[in-house]
Amino acid sequence: MRHIIAILLQNEAGALSRIAGMFATRGYNIESLSVAATHDPTVSRLTLVTEGSDAVIQQIVNQLYKLIDVVSIEDMTRGEHLERELILLKVKVRPDQVDAVRGYVVRTGGRVLDPAPDGFIVELTASEAEVNAFEAELARSAELLEVVRSGALGIERNARPMRMVRA
Repeated sequence: MRHIIAILLQNEAGALSRIAGMFATRGYNIESLSVAATHDPTVSRLTLVTEGSDAVIQQIVNQLYKLIDVVSIEDMTRGEHLERELILLKVKVRPDQVDAVRGYVVRTGGRVLDPAPDGFIVELTASEAEVNAFEAELARSAELLEVVRSGALGIERNARPMRMVRA
């Protein structure tokens, strides 16, 4: 099963490397990874997507808590959460398709960032399924030149923020 795991960790050199190393040495795959500082500059939030049974995910969480840099961990897949992914696409659009492509992008909630026909650049922020459908539909109307995806970001729906204390 696919799991989205949020990790608060000390914003220090090597912290991300230690987490990635833990995954690598134990043979776990990271499908996507995003990390940035939080409102507290000493703490970063890392969001990663991985596959595994509940038992495997619990083992991953237990191993992560052994790392000194880890402050808090939340498996968002277990509760109600919002998940979004950003996609940037550079497409080559035939002149007779420019209006159709622009219309499709706008109707799906995307934006045209650069309308140059030889490098039409668009963006969409949506669920993984919506991003997949958006990419597939654009591929039918235009030639895909480049695709950049952020991977999943997630946040729990409840009012409680992630704890800044070790569980």
